[in-house]
Amino acid sequence: MKKIILYALCITSIGSHALNSQINDNKRPNFLFVLVDDQSPFDLKIYDGKSILETPNIAKLARDGMVFDSARHMGSMNGAVCTPSRHMIMSGRTVWNLPASAGYKKAICPDSLELQTIGAVFNQAGYKTMRTCKKGNSYADANEQFTVVHDATKRGGTEETGSAWHSKQVLNYLSDRQVNEEKNPFFIYFGFSHPHDVRNGTPELLEKYGAVNHTDKNSLPPANPKQPSLQDNYLLKHPFFHGHKNLRDEERVSGVWKNRDEQTIRNELGREYACAENIDIQIGKVLTKLEEMGELENTYIIYTSDHGIAIGRHGLTGKQNLYEHTWRVPFIVKGPGIKAGKNVEGNIYLLDILPTVCDLAGIEIPNSVQGLSFKPVLEGEKDKIRDVMYGVYCGGSKPGMRSVTKGDWKLIKYDLMQGTIHKTQLFNLKENPNEYLPEHKKTGEMETNLASNPLYAVKLGEMESLLLEQMKTNNDPYRLWDQKE
Repeated sequence: MKKIILYALCITSIGSHALNSQINDNKRPNFLFVLVDDQSPFDLKIYDGKSILETPNIAKLARDGMVFDSARHMGSMNGAVCTPSRHMIMSGRTVWNLPASAGYKKAICPDSLELQTIGAVFNQAGYKTMRTCKKGNSYADANEQFTVVHDATKRGGTEETGSAWHSKQVLNYLSDRQVNEEKNPFFIYFGFSHPHDVRNGTPELLEKYGAVNHTDKNSLPPANPKQPSLQDNYLLKHPFFHGHKNLRDEERVSGVWKNRDEQTIRNELGREYACAENIDIQIGKVLTKLEEMGELENTYIIYTSDHGIAIGRHGLTGKQNLYEHTWRVPFIVKGPGIKAGKNVEGNIYLLDILPTVCDLAGIEIPNSVQGLSFKPVLEGEKDKIRDVMYGVYCGGSKPGMRSVTKGDWKLIKYDLMQGTIHKTQLFNLKENPNEYLPEHKKTGEMETNLASNPLYAVKLGEMESLLLEQMKTNNDPYRLWDQKE
């Protein structure tokens, strides 16, 4: 009886919650949520015009939809950054308030939280739900709430072992809807296992980007002019130890290991791009299918990643850092009523996805949700939904790294290796968007870490206070060496 009542309430609330002028009141919107694994926004031309990565379908989504310039995952308390990130996506909860399966055993969250996550909530509202994604490093109890689940880790370079496998699951599901003449709207969670390492792309795309699947620790991959250039903030090594001993992403990933030389990094970027372009091809297949079915115009499409990744930037290769290339994620939304070709600041977290899709569908947002709906941004009423963004990496030595941004300013602090490494970085992202350090040897006054510059001492103090405030607000259980309550 409860489900029947809830379903009725959802139906009657559509008119007041959806983007009314563009959605037929008698036809609720569909959702296609696309999640890739390990992608920096700066891989894409929409965020870095110098990128040679070709993703025409993603670019078209951006032209026809809205691009968020400040979308971030909130962070991680363990080395597998994707695990808490995916818990936050599914539950709409902040990083220190997730189930123990996210990696922090002392977190506080409601009982049976999985029944208030994306699949369960949309099922209860009368949607048909389907999911395909990598297997593992995720919120298993929530994943199982989708009615149709086809999860498997596919990081190979063939149709069956790579990204095409995931698109095939979605295409088969859509074909079944046609055969069964299904009328209820759908929520499809369309996840990929790439471009996460081992980054084994298809042979033709590896060749396009001049890359090889290098497996010999004792030699370097061949140089090739087709490979992507080194990023502007590339370094041969990070200027100080980053605080996580034997970290897989920095020391044991096949093809990279501890190497940061130009040949290794350019080859690895080529492999990343090969996998990313293949994802774009698979997205194109699904969009074509939706268009053939007459469902494309009534479907909200969200494209994002679980987090970014370094691959040579700042002398790092993994996702266990809080620089912009890794803390930020690509984020595009296309759908009914969304103004085409617009860029917004946004200031959203991945944990804001659940309340937003509920808002767009006219579904009551679960009480367990701690994120915010960014529907007002999609409607053009606001450019952003919050002023301050907080980030954490606490996967290695404790308390780890913390970051806060407000306006053009960003602070990162490091308290690592039992107090033997204390570092502070202050960046003006307008003047120094690549977060250049002294080791980059740039000449601009603000193209460096400004934390020790007396001209910015007041700003540093403001950002330090703001960080502590955010740590308290977000139930951060740690304090840094110089923080006083």
